[in-house]
Amino acid sequence: MHFTLADLVTDITQNAVEAGADLVELEVSETDKEFRFLVNDNGKGMTQEELKKAIDPFITDGVKHPGRKVGLGLPFLIQTAEQSGGGWDIKSEKGKGTKVTAWFDSGNFDMPPVGDIALMFRTIFMFNSAGEIVIRRRKPNDEYEVRKSELLEAIGNFEEVSNLILLGEYLQSLEE
Repeated sequence: MHFTLADLVTDITQNAVEAGADLVELEVSETDKEFRFLVNDNGKGMTQEELKKAIDPFITDGVKHPGRKVGLGLPFLIQTAEQSGGGWDIKSEKGKGTKVTAWFDSGNFDMPPVGDIALMFRTIFMFNSAGEIVIRRRKPNDEYEVRKSELLEAIGNFEEVSNLILLGEYLQSLEE
């Protein structure tokens, strides 16, 4: 299981990147009552049969992680959302992409801690992807949008430590 919701969001977003998407959009919203996220991609998508298998923790295709007999990303998402008084929705179409939405009741005792949002965003921007990643953040009294292409244009790359520190400081300033 994931320690924080940020870990869970990172895992689901990584799935979108690994699905060969040219565009991955992540929306993270937070209110006093709810934490919600949406990951939308234009990757390979899944048929309804593939989606049914993807949410079953005891089935995996063995392609992404050879040798594994289970796939737990989406099942952990579903379990965590449901046990914390929230819910989930997954829509996917083969060849067009996938949209994963999950919400969590902030007042529920079983909701995991949110975690470090700025660090989560930095990790997601560092994923090995030539495609665009767009992050939209909504919280009480504030919202912002950050695009990977714009960050790369401003910083240069995500390979140098000094650039990663700058990226982290920028994302943290947006969260403050």
